[in-house]
Order: sequence, then C-alpha cells, then structure tokens
Amino acid sequence: MPHPLAPVRLGLIGAGRIGTSHARIIAERVPGAVLAAVADARPGAAAALAEPYGAAAYDDLQALLDAPDVDAVVITASSTAHCELIVAAAGAGKPVFCEKPASMTLVEMDRALAAVDAAGVTLQVGFNRRFDAGFAAAHAAIADGAVGQVQLMRSLTRDPGLANPAAVPPWTIFTQTLIHDFDALLWLNPGASPVEVYATADALVAPELKDTGLLDTAVVVITFDDGARAVAEASFSAAYGYDVRAEVFGSGGMVTVGDGARSSLRTFTGSGAAYDTARGDVELMIDSYTAELVELVAAVREGRAPSVTGRDARRALAVALACIASVQAHGPVAVTEAQA
Repeated sequence: MPHPLAPVRLGLIGAGRIGTSHARIIAERVPGAVLAAVADARPGAAAALAEPYGAAAYDDLQALLDAPDVDAVVITASSTAHCELIVAAAGAGKPVFCEKPASMTLVEMDRALAAVDAAGVTLQVGFNRRFDAGFAAAHAAIADGAVGQVQLMRSLTRDPGLANPAAVPPWTIFTQTLIHDFDALLWLNPGASPVEVYATADALVAPELKDTGLLDTAVVVITFDDGARAVAEASFSAAYGYDVRAEVFGSGGMVTVGDGARSSLRTFTGSGAAYDTARGDVELMIDSYTAELVELVAAVREGRAPSVTGRDARRALAVALACIASVQAHGPVAVTEAQA
C-alpha cells in the first residue's frame, strides 16, 4: 500500500483504443494518481503511449508487474488475455483494475478470483455505468424504495457503428457490449438473481457477414427470481450517436436514465427541437471512466475492496454466456445450466 500522501503509481497493460483513453484519464483527470508505466507486447506500442506522459515503457508484460514503482495494475489488453493477466498481477501482489469482461469463461473467471483471493489483492472490473451520475442516482432511488417492488426493466446499448465488422469476434455483442447492460440490470434490481434468459440475435447491419459469426443486433429477456422481467437490447448501427439508457418500473413508480446528449443544451427553432449527441463511448462516458479510476485509487490507498468486484463480473458473465447458449438452443436457457 502506498504512503497516504504519496501518489498511487499505476501500470497500464494494453496500449490500444481504450488503453490510450485510460492513460490520458489517469494522467490528466485522476487526483492522486500517476501513470508510472505502460506495457504492450506489440513492439513500440507501449513506448508511443508512455512517452508523452513520462511513463516507463515495457514490451515484456511481466517486467511491468515486477516493477517496484508500480502500485496497482490497469488491464486494458485484449479480453482473451484478461484471466492470465489478472492471475499474473495477483502473483506479483498488485491490486488489479480490469476492463470487462474480466474473463471469457466461468472457469477462467473462477481461476482469476481464486488467484486474487489467494494473493490477498483486490480486483475491480470496469462496469462504468455504475459510476455515471444518473445511473448512480437511479440505483440509490430504487434502493430507497422509490419505485416499490421492481417488476419491469429495460437497458440498451446502441453503438454508432463498427470500423471493421469483419474483424468482430463471434458473440461480441453479448460478452463485450451487452455485458454492460447485464451488470446494470443486476445492479438496479438489488437482492434479485437472474434465473433464465431468452436471447435472439442476427446480423442486420452487415448481413453478408452472418456466416462468419457476426451478430450485430440482439434482444434479451431476463427473468429474475423475484419475478421481475428485464429486456436488454443492443445494436451496432445507431446513426444518431452512442446511446445508453435504462428504465426500471415498479409497483410504486418508475425511474429512467440516459439520453446520449452531449450537454443539456436544447435548440428550438422553426425546424423543430434538436440537441447534439455523443458519438462514442469514451465521449459519452468520460466522467464515468474517470470516476471508476478514482475509485480504484481510493481503494488502493485505503486498503479496501472496490465498489465493483470480480464477483460482480462473474454474475454478468454468467448472463452473457447463458445468452450464447440461448441463441444456440433457439429458446430460453436457465442461467444455472449455462454456468454448469
């Protein structure tokens, strides 16, 4: 644990799109944090990202983990590497922040959880909606009973598009995109557990790639053990911008959150009403990405568990994997069966 007055020195593993964003956030927006090092196995990638911030650069990932001037690790590498990197970071005694999904299978997830538990280090997972002011207010209102007994829920993610649809791995819409919605729905219905999912998906944006495994449009119905029903939907073709929203309806009322707006500005003219929308996840969720890294620094400094843990990640992953099983079975699937 760093000295209470010393900055928390973070090592970033993965210099891709989201790693580049997180590096800037750590360096410019997180009080008490320092971007100490960047690692990426691709030659030159770490150096290119680290240089503007005066951070050390490593092509050897283990070298960053072994560095004594790195207090905690932020993993933004490819999702297929997340489990191994969490295990390695835990073996080096470093607290870990990992982007979602924290693993690709439940076997991997359990291995990662066992590693951090054995090492006595913490694992925080990047479910950024929990750190959005509107989503957090909705969660607090529901926990305070504002909507009564939760009965119906909705969550959606609509991405403006894909730079290269042909490069999207199979099942991405569930494991990378809708997993945010699954976590949000679990979080917004506290105390309840998902028992069944019914997922349908297709390639409507790029139908010519369906035979390669691309799914770009999906709808999921989740049944909870308290009787509540939730619908989660995703699309990779929102022409109007990046769109993230949720709705929770209950016996006593309803809360809604999210609209994709860049600001509260609304223009009313003879042409009608209009407002500008965000065009990407980093733009829309910049404050949420910042807040989750602020939480990481606070948890490391205070020696406590973060507010979003690896076990939260396991629950969302179980729903995502059940969705894959549901699409394959062309029908509803019990979440417990998918876990087995």
